[in-house]
Amino acid sequence: MTETWDDVNEQVKADWEEETTPFERVYEIVEQTHDGQSAAEIADRALVSEPTARRHCKALVNTGFVETEPDGQTTLYKRNSDRILMSRIRELREEADRTELLDSIQDMKAEIRLYEDRYDVVSPEELVQQLDADETEGWDDLTAWRTTRQNLAVAQAALAYDEASHQLAV
Repeated sequence: MTETWDDVNEQVKADWEEETTPFERVYEIVEQTHDGQSAAEIADRALVSEPTARRHCKALVNTGFVETEPDGQTTLYKRNSDRILMSRIRELREEADRTELLDSIQDMKAEIRLYEDRYDVVSPEELVQQLDADETEGWDDLTAWRTTRQNLAVAQAALAYDEASHQLAV
């Protein structure tokens, strides 16, 4: 007997449901949510009832991991981007020492200058206006440039966080 993709997907869902708690599934779904989703949407993706999703989302709101936004009569839930950012900054600060952060910052600035020189623009937003739809390499570079710019901002914030922590300790 040949398994279909639907069979595989159903088995993965069944395994996920068996190996995790409803709270863990709701947490995982919300953790991946950039745009707000209703409790019903989260429930569907997390394989739980809507009241269960709503209850767990409210608990996550209370911890600060999730934030809400109104959408008419519906409440939308999404991960708290500030909390995610601070987690990334703290993790980077713990993984890299000051010298490594400084070296990484210099490398990322050099990489950004290469994109600026290659395309004769000063930002990824400006590059978007110049690219044709079929310029695969340009679109790949655009994605890499944006990622590098985000990583640079996080590295600079981690360095500033480290310096502020040292100043407060003095």
